[in-house]
Amino acid sequence: MTLSEVKEKLQTVGQVRFVLPDGSPVPQHFHVTEVGKVSKHFIDCGGVVRTENKANFQLWQANDYDHRLAPNKLVDIIQLSERVLGLEDLEVEVEYQSNTIGRYNLEFDQGNFFLKSTQTACLAPNQCGVPAAKQRVSLSELGGKEKSNCSPDSGCC
Repeated sequence: MTLSEVKEKLQTVGQVRFVLPDGSPVPQHFHVTEVGKVSKHFIDCGGVVRTENKANFQLWQANDYDHRLAPNKLVDIIQLSERVLGLEDLEVEVEYQSNTIGRYNLEFDQGNFFLKSTQTACLAPNQCGVPAAKQRVSLSELGGKEKSNCSPDSGCC
């Protein structure tokens, strides 16, 4: 989900709600403590230099249980970030504190922003020896449509 999509969705809701991957809500008194650009410049295991840029929201909760972030206030924060930081319309990544800082992708459905778990992956599997995934086949599919002439009583097995 991009910054422009987040701003568009915020125009359609009465309150900002984030939902964790396990289905539990981020407590309503959260703060967005940062909106920024995260740039990653790296080399993968195959020797390819790569650059990744994302917009970043950091969600945080304190003990101020009466705090509520209104949708228009979050739009204002995003627009300020775009102006001051020169933030482009990038994919949004959300940071949220659990046992450690988790990084999540973002999706929107039925008035809620869903934090989607991210996964690591090899970016150069053909260069670093990662075997291709084997195709799973059911044993019943191996014989095809042909019937076997072998039965348990025939002595062929």
